[in-house]
Amino acid sequence: MILAIDVGNTKIVFGILDEKNIHFSCRLATDRYKTSDEYLVVLKSLLEVHHVEPSQIEGSILSSVVPALKKTMADAAEALTGKHCMIVGPGLKNGLKIRIDNPAQLGSDRVADAVGALAEYRKPILIFDMGTATTFSVIDKQGEYRGGMIVPGAVIGLDALASMTSQLPQISLTEKPSGLIGTNTVDSMRSGLIYGNAAMLDGMVERVRDELGEMPTVVATGEFSSLIIPYCRQSVRLDQNLLLKGLRIIYLRNRRDGRNE
Repeated sequence: MILAIDVGNTKIVFGILDEKNIHFSCRLATDRYKTSDEYLVVLKSLLEVHHVEPSQIEGSILSSVVPALKKTMADAAEALTGKHCMIVGPGLKNGLKIRIDNPAQLGSDRVADAVGALAEYRKPILIFDMGTATTFSVIDKQGEYRGGMIVPGAVIGLDALASMTSQLPQISLTEKPSGLIGTNTVDSMRSGLIYGNAAMLDGMVERVRDELGEMPTVVATGEFSSLIIPYCRQSVRLDQNLLLKGLRIIYLRNRRDGRNE
């Protein structure tokens, strides 16, 4: 089994996988101030809860968009497994053909998403990753990463409404909107965020389809995807483990090269 870790701006996803299955995954709040020792305690506790011994973990792989936590988390993973932690980035083979101006600028999370999607879905592919930011990744019919778009995520929009207006409250997105047309302030905000984001995704699908000349397979992942996607009119496949699947592929590709020693 391997330990796969995705460090995002607001959440960290931990997963224990083998070559075919995801044994478990969980999400914790990102804390930039925790030390590697503290994260090691978290990792050991998670394994204990799921009845996995550290000795069963052959190695680890890390994707991080939080520079301050990259070494911290890698150190914790290495202390847990006793082996070098692979970090998605330059020097690690991913098999992805990246056709953007500066491939080194592509976030490791988007790399892992694309690798995972290419292994499971028909090309061309449009990937929505809905976290702190909502990212769109476009893979063409030849399997090449063409680029994408980045917009503020749903929670950023919600926080901006509450912090930059005088009369709009801070609300939770855990409740579904009562309908499209809100009849009070909270319902109106909730409806605007949910239906507004869904409409944006629908529109992006149509524009990418026009750009590519054919309808892509649309795949959604990320913390808020399950909240927004049910309100989309376009056909969207929800895959909450897409990034972990991509990390597994990258790990196995580099393990065969002896890079986990």
